[in-house]
Amino acid sequence: MNSTVSPSEGVQYSRKNPYFAQLLINKKLTGTGSEKDTRHIEIDLAGSGMRYTVGDSLAVLPENDPELVEEIIRAIGAQGDEQVPDADKQPSTLREALLKSYAITEPPKKFLEVLCERSAKAAEKIRPLLAAEAKKELENFLWGREVIDLLLEYPEAGWTPADLVGTLKKLLIRLYSIASSQKMFPDAVHLTVAAVRYESLGRKRKGVASTFLADRAEGKKFATFVQATKHFHLPENPDTPVIMVGPGTGIAPFRAFLQDRQSDGIKGRTWLFFGEQRRASDFLYEEEFDAMLKNGVLEKISTAFSRDQAHKIYVQHRMLEEGAELWRWLDAGAVFYVCGDASRMAKDVDLALHQVVEKFGGQTPEAAAEYVQQMTKEHRYLKDVY
Repeated sequence: MNSTVSPSEGVQYSRKNPYFAQLLINKKLTGTGSEKDTRHIEIDLAGSGMRYTVGDSLAVLPENDPELVEEIIRAIGAQGDEQVPDADKQPSTLREALLKSYAITEPPKKFLEVLCERSAKAAEKIRPLLAAEAKKELENFLWGREVIDLLLEYPEAGWTPADLVGTLKKLLIRLYSIASSQKMFPDAVHLTVAAVRYESLGRKRKGVASTFLADRAEGKKFATFVQATKHFHLPENPDTPVIMVGPGTGIAPFRAFLQDRQSDGIKGRTWLFFGEQRRASDFLYEEEFDAMLKNGVLEKISTAFSRDQAHKIYVQHRMLEEGAELWRWLDAGAVFYVCGDASRMAKDVDLALHQVVEKFGGQTPEAAAEYVQQMTKEHRYLKDVY
């Protein structure tokens, strides 16, 4: 994984040598009536020497929810101060290992296999799902289920602390697209984080990293480092038109792009597509983008608020509505960026891009596909999707 070199201190931050940072600001971006909890997070880098470029990502190593940790400890009849190895094979208490070292939500396959060995009831239900041909059935079974659910459902398994942690995976870093330019904020890095909260099987669930940053990170030091990107950057020529499609938290790198251009005094052809549920409560960074429109850093913004009318409107629909102008920008050599959800949004935007090239560029479907493929080869079609 890439890391960032500090020219001032010669420090190389990485997964093995992270920088331990603290929160500066945790501000809720979504307003009254929103179904989401999206936060603007600012992290202090003062004195670290850490450098980043717009388009890069920040790695964050979160801590698990302490309430869930305590529930797991109770479920196996432990006290929490038992000695166990952490995920790096270093000595730890059970409580500390579950809090900071192991992934304790999604049940790993090794946990399921050992559970089946320890419980005949679990084996009857779960072992058939572990067969290679039952992959989809296993996915369906695990959706919305966590380790705690299976510990409570099969208490007869009789876990010891060491046996339990021996089946768990290491707690991994999470990557967030950086939402600031270091030219504008030299001693900080900004993130745009949607706190994941939902219910399944009668229990409230929390996204590990998102709720750590939203609810539990204040006053703590946590591991971070920059993961550099190879291609998801602004074009070298500032006169190149830039089209940015970033619904929801996908807005993050484009806020950084625009700040970077503003810091350099660059005005020109920048077009932002932003989408969310409701304009009144979900228009992230609205005032900032309005100011950028007025000062010419942002030339055009097209918004899609899916719940503000009877039929749902998304960014891909705005692309098609404004297809003639979008094609003129593409034909003039614009770089087309997409950031956000890979499973649906990015695919819908890709289809709309093909349709714009075909319909407004006067091309056959085959020629349109070749055009988009050529854009990708020339690094004019760039994605930061997750």
